Amino acid sequence: MEFKLNTEFIELDNMLKALKLVVNGAEAKQQIQEGSVKVNGVVELRIRRKLRSRDSVEFGGEKIDIIK
Repeated sequence: MEFKLNTEFIELDNMLKALKLVVNGAEAKQQIQEGSVKVNGVVELRIRRKLRSRDSVEFGGEKIDIIK
């Protein structure tokens, strides 16, 4: 799966919401804080982690490549 950026970056929680991988911001925050999300192969606990082109996110069995 790919996520196309329209700006310089997107915050991790907002990307999860935009792709409808979570129902709302509260669920995104919970999933991130529980260690369920990896960015570039490393568990990411920062809710507002800025994702840029060439980053990859793993969550819920999905791999999402961030593209420009």
